[in-house]
Amino acid sequence: MLVLDKPAGMVVHPTYRNSSGTLLNGVLWHLRDRAGASPGILTRLDKDTSGLVVIGVDAVSHAAMQRDAHAGRVTKEYLAIVRGTPSPAQGTISLPLGRDATDRRIVVVRADGQACETRYETLSVRSGGPTMSALRCIPVTGRTHQIRVHLAASGWPVAGDRTYGGSDAGSDPIPRQALHAWHIRLPHPATRQPLSFEAPLPEDMRPLLQNFPPF
Repeated sequence: MLVLDKPAGMVVHPTYRNSSGTLLNGVLWHLRDRAGASPGILTRLDKDTSGLVVIGVDAVSHAAMQRDAHAGRVTKEYLAIVRGTPSPAQGTISLPLGRDATDRRIVVVRADGQACETRYETLSVRSGGPTMSALRCIPVTGRTHQIRVHLAASGWPVAGDRTYGGSDAGSDPIPRQALHAWHIRLPHPATRQPLSFEAPLPEDMRPLLQNFPPF
């Protein structure tokens, strides 16, 4: 298995718009001389979300990690810096999500959408300037854009999120959504040893935490 710290701005998987320069392209090159390598991505991230990506090097390990994920044995934690102060300070957001009827690139809350659940905990609230909060978010389900849409729908959009953050997102001092996959726990696909990984906070998110009480 591989665990990588993806920078913001990098696409994880090749698409018709991004056929090269993706994280998977780099992994394939890295494993080019390894017999039997067939890498599969377990934890995908949006292009402008930073942090940990877990990859099974071969089909057997990838399938084992997928089984663990479906059984709830893989826990992902994200750090989100949001506008506003969540109330209550911690809880669970359960809102069904689906594609927007007019723009399939966008995810919206809709009654006929797929069931989605995000747990959150407020870690710190900024004492000066426009109110911002640092949250730990754990996606119980793993839908596209889930954390970003759930937080925005609850009234606490992720800072810098140009898609779901509304017109105020352009004034945030970060050019992308302030969302970072910072911690993951899972069993090793072969040895079953419990593993834990953490990705340091990226440089572009550090200025947002000025005037925050420590957490």
